[in-house]
Amino acid sequence: MAEKTGFDASKYITKVNGGDYLEVKWRLVWFRTDHPDGEVQTELIRHESGHAIFRARVVIPGGGAATGFGSESADDFRDYIEKAETKALGRALAALGYGTQFCPDFEFGAQQNRIVDSPIDLSGTRARREQRGESTANAATPRQIKFLIAIAREAGLSEEDLESETQESFGCAVDALGRRDASALIERLQQRRSTLNLAS
Repeated sequence: MAEKTGFDASKYITKVNGGDYLEVKWRLVWFRTDHPDGEVQTELIRHESGHAIFRARVVIPGGGAATGFGSESADDFRDYIEKAETKALGRALAALGYGTQFCPDFEFGAQQNRIVDSPIDLSGTRARREQRGESTANAATPRQIKFLIAIAREAGLSEEDLESETQESFGCAVDALGRRDASALIERLQQRRSTLNLAS
């Protein structure tokens, strides 16, 4: 009887910003090779004003499980809904060890050749936007700000804490955030909320 061969991730590694990277599609193939009966669920949890947020849950039968969140906006990608789903799925898979060593999801935000499932470098976003000469008129929507405050509360932050964090990361008040910066901060707080939920 032939011995079952596993997935060889090294065959699918690409270079991004000088580092090794395993695309989400290959992480999913790897997971399915190991666990054909594993569960993969994605859900669009919010879609408004050109901004989408997905939740992905990956479950190993009789083993571990992980949840990942991903958000994207029309300002960043034309197919932002699909990109948000991919980001969420990539993070859930990486949390289970599928491609963790080959992806920057939990380390940094790519500064060039943006990867759909990497987080944004919050401290540098504002400066990069100004360097590119982008308009600051593209302000966060009232709904985005309202959602941001609600997520912050669920992550254990008061409105004062949120203001402090926003000032430190972006150099402005919450109501002065740009759409992209608000999206990035929402994503950060969702991850923090998810960590709190796992700990409780």
